[in-house]
Amino acid sequence: MVGFADEALIEVRSGNGGNGCVAFRREKYIPYGGPNGGDGGKGGDVIFVVKKNLRTLSKIRHKCCFKAKNGGDGQGWNRYGADGEDVVIPVPPGTTIRDSETDEIIYDFKDDNENERFVFLKGGNGGWGNVHFKTSTNQAPRHANPGQKGETRFLKLELSIMADVGLVGFPNAGKSSLLTAFTNARPKIAPYPFTTIIPNLGVLRVDDESDIIIADIPGIIEGASEGLGLGDTFLKHITRTACLIFMIDCSDENYATAYETLCNELASYSDELMEKPRIVLCNKIDVEGAFEHAVELAESIRKAEPETKVIPVSVMMGRGMKDAKNEIVKLVSQLEKRDLEEAATEEKAFGKSFMDSRAIPDDDDDVQYPGSEN
Repeated sequence: MVGFADEALIEVRSGNGGNGCVAFRREKYIPYGGPNGGDGGKGGDVIFVVKKNLRTLSKIRHKCCFKAKNGGDGQGWNRYGADGEDVVIPVPPGTTIRDSETDEIIYDFKDDNENERFVFLKGGNGGWGNVHFKTSTNQAPRHANPGQKGETRFLKLELSIMADVGLVGFPNAGKSSLLTAFTNARPKIAPYPFTTIIPNLGVLRVDDESDIIIADIPGIIEGASEGLGLGDTFLKHITRTACLIFMIDCSDENYATAYETLCNELASYSDELMEKPRIVLCNKIDVEGAFEHAVELAESIRKAEPETKVIPVSVMMGRGMKDAKNEIVKLVSQLEKRDLEEAATEEKAFGKSFMDSRAIPDDDDDVQYPGSEN
């Protein structure tokens, strides 16, 4: 989709380690000074880092290969080679890294943490110079270790937008109008279906210290979970939202079955979507007969789902918008409080002991020791 990239196929390579050097000290009057070949430098790593100012994968998609620098070779006089420069790949929050062949999830940036880092591939270790191989029986070793090779992997990056609220509805239900009314976002609005063809984000200002991010995806049609329309392409962008806002056009002749159809499409795509808390907004009550439809639909939903809030609104006329905003803020606040309590409980239950936090892991299996070249 032009202007929006939520998938990218890339190749990543960590740097090779530099070779160790075979050299001997040679000075005037010191013809047999012994070995002094330095070690090779370590190859650069492949690192992914989260940048909040990024919203798509467009910058990554147009660069197919990301390669770290190789380590420098060792030199005489015990001079070590320089370490290779790391390659740092910036990604937006919500990016999932998968193996392009097996589709296995390697890492998931599911938290909205600025500068979160993930070292994916380590560069090869530098080879040992001949200074390390001097022994009492071999005082002039003419051997040094070559640098270890880096790794190459092919990855598939997928982006799921990080937002607090996801807007769900049929085309022309008023989702973009709601986003415009609540936020500074200015998506395209027109009296025909599929004016929204890419996801849009807006920020609802609650107070000076807190905001709510709202995501508007293209309208869903019946069969979207099977690939019809644009819904299948962008349904994944509401999988990470904390809650959902269903927009129902109560002036439409199919108003009575609209909510059930939307729920069926979400359930067909992912069972997790139907577990999210939700609010239903019955829109366009300013149209003749639509308010009665909204009351009828609200009673039907409340019988089946007593915990679901149903609010009649008219986005264009501003009716019911204050109640809708208050309910959205209230729901998001409750979810944030619940998440904080769960995190605190988990940390208390599985927190490390003092001695565990002081332990130093011995997991560096790539260190080269003298004689390990075989």
